[in-house]
Amino acid sequence: MIRGWANYYRTHVAGEIFGDLDSYLWRLTWKWAVRSHANKPKSWIFARYFGKFNKARQDRWVFGDRQGGSYMHRFAWTTIVRHQTVWQRASPDDPELAEYWARRRSRSVLPINNTSLRLLAAQDGCCPICKTPLFADQPQTPSDWAAWLTAARTTITIVKPATATTDEADHRLIHAACSGPALLPAYQPTGLA
Repeated sequence: MIRGWANYYRTHVAGEIFGDLDSYLWRLTWKWAVRSHANKPKSWIFARYFGKFNKARQDRWVFGDRQGGSYMHRFAWTTIVRHQTVWQRASPDDPELAEYWARRRSRSVLPINNTSLRLLAAQDGCCPICKTPLFADQPQTPSDWAAWLTAARTTITIVKPATATTDEADHRLIHAACSGPALLPAYQPTGLA
């Protein structure tokens, strides 16, 4: 719930509010932990319920479960993404503003996950098998974006070498058409982008 709520409001000027909400939730969780274990010292409470659960962060006051590894997401971890205002009376249907809308779309990040974005940058945007661009023809209208995104998620595949024995395999983004056994014997598909 916290992650969804923070993502919904991240386009607003919410940095200070996110910090206040994190403080409020910390006070609630600390108060609950102290009340639940009234006979235990505060160091025991800290060791049991708080720690560096999120490995990407150095915050040691994250509330979580040591056995399960689950933890409470913090509002401040959500990046603020400012909403870009549109020119007054700028319509995507106006042919005279086609260049404006194309420039605006080119600045936006592709709507794919962070792993796929990192792999796309490492591969210079090309499929390692057929050497053609993975995202060659980006759409120009909002309705085309929805169709393109659906097609891109089903045609781009993250693969890793079949000989890899660890989770640290060398992942690649390839076209789904390039992942046939005849074209790619050394790779095995592991999921969709």
